[in-house]
Amino acid sequence: MAILLAGSGLIGTLLGLRAALEGYGGLTLGLVMSGFFTGYIVGAFTSPPLIRRVGHIRAFAAMAALASVTSMLYGLWVDPWVWWALRVVNGVAVVTLYMVIESWLNEQMHEQRSKIFSAYMMVSFAALGAGQFLIGLYGANALASFALVAVLFSLGLIPIALTPVVQPTPVDTQRLPLAHLYRVSPVGFSAGLISGLVSGAFWGLAAAFAAHQGLDDHQVAGLTAAAIFGGAFMQWPVGKVAEGRDRRAVLVGVCILAIAGAAGMFAVGPRSAAGLIAATAIYGAFSFSLYGLAVTQTHDRFHPSEALEATKALLLLNGIGAAVGPVLAGAVLSLTTPRSFPLVLAGLLSLLAGFTLWRIRRDAPVAEDERTAFVPVHRTSVAAVEMDPRVPHAEDTI
Repeated sequence: MAILLAGSGLIGTLLGLRAALEGYGGLTLGLVMSGFFTGYIVGAFTSPPLIRRVGHIRAFAAMAALASVTSMLYGLWVDPWVWWALRVVNGVAVVTLYMVIESWLNEQMHEQRSKIFSAYMMVSFAALGAGQFLIGLYGANALASFALVAVLFSLGLIPIALTPVVQPTPVDTQRLPLAHLYRVSPVGFSAGLISGLVSGAFWGLAAAFAAHQGLDDHQVAGLTAAAIFGGAFMQWPVGKVAEGRDRRAVLVGVCILAIAGAAGMFAVGPRSAAGLIAATAIYGAFSFSLYGLAVTQTHDRFHPSEALEATKALLLLNGIGAAVGPVLAGAVLSLTTPRSFPLVLAGLLSLLAGFTLWRIRRDAPVAEDERTAFVPVHRTSVAAVEMDPRVPHAEDTI
């Protein structure tokens, strides 16, 4: 899984850098990069029936091959509309790969679900961050960089293709209606949506933004990796602060600190690569905690019997936000300048903070004895939702 994540993380940053070299405007780049998250949403619906029809191993092999092919085609066919289509296909492939691997993990983890789930999340963060540094091997202008991504996807296929483990049970994709999610947990709904908007915008446009500030390929890799590692590092401190407190107040505080990081990114701009990377690390440290807080707030508001379906709905909502985020941010950049990118992030986070403050004044907090534990999470597939140790499982009730 780590190899696949390294490839998936590398291709997004690589495309952002190459798009900057090709002179793509903000809206064009935003549309191209939104394709991945559009495919992610499509794949969330198409992958379960595919897996049921052909089995986990065949589905995994087909999607890994598809991810490898699309990675090579980016470098062979440089055109924004072709790239958008390839990003959609790549998104479908990657979410299916996630679903297969997470289904296997979910089948194996019973007694130590919490430990395995936390370890899986940390490996995911580490692999995504480490993959960024591979950009410097060949540069964004070289076909070899795209070939390297294809190699990583192909290598990730080998362990699964040779596994002797029995295939797991297909994933149930039943979700609650989004309107019901908002009625029960308006803050969880809003945090899930806006965390998707800012994460999609960041992954789609951060590399191009950094390149426009004068950073070279190695420095861009350092910037995106700093955001990832900052987010991984802050998961547990944020969780500790959230224990025993109104999660909405913690959410507001995290938004304010993420806004401060974004403001630092704007203020530093092209003057200091090290300063820009440091500000981005602060931004990532707190913005990447928002989805975990959204999930926790949602769990607090829903009965345990509805927690699984509610979290699946939140995952879909987050994916919708991630698909819209790059287009929204790209449109703003087309009307202004690339340097205004951090201000877009800060503006979206300000909306979330303001809405949450309004709900704090309007609604009573969840009673302390009804609050669930904070668990570090990031957006993967519905199979990961079932791995969450807070979700009731059949063996827990025996």
